[in-house]
Amino acid sequence: MARAKKYWLFKSEPDVFSIDDLQKAPKKTTYWEGVRNYQARNLLRDDIKKGDEVLYYHSNAKPMGVAGVARVSKSGYPDPEQFDKKSKYYDAKSDPNDPRWYCVDVTFVRKFKDVVPLADLKAEKALSKMMVTQRGARLSVQPVTKKEFETVVRMASRIA
Repeated sequence: MARAKKYWLFKSEPDVFSIDDLQKAPKKTTYWEGVRNYQARNLLRDDIKKGDEVLYYHSNAKPMGVAGVARVSKSGYPDPEQFDKKSKYYDAKSDPNDPRWYCVDVTFVRKFKDVVPLADLKAEKALSKMMVTQRGARLSVQPVTKKEFETVVRMASRIA
């Protein structure tokens, strides 16, 4: 039996890798490397699968908020950056036979005309339980319900 599609929010600082960077990437795809939090790693390794939908969130920006949509195009696999001594994500304690860190590939789907600001997400009653709207929720990879995903996409079309 096929697994039901899941929904996620991935955070990236736009000066590091924005929705525009994803759109310009070869085949509009990149690997989501550099996650160094065990809870997020577990999601990337175990739960996030090819075909899942992603809200692409710009953090540490003005305004912070959802900038567009991506899709997972490859399920979790060992993050190659952990083994590259020249990478800022290198981890000398990670063993190729037992990798510590994982990543997924994401593909650009669409950019919103305008970012849906965090303030608007927090003001939307239907999103009151969404992780990103909660105080102290700093995880870079977060689960989102289908209803939350659809609400944010609808909000983006109202802003446009």
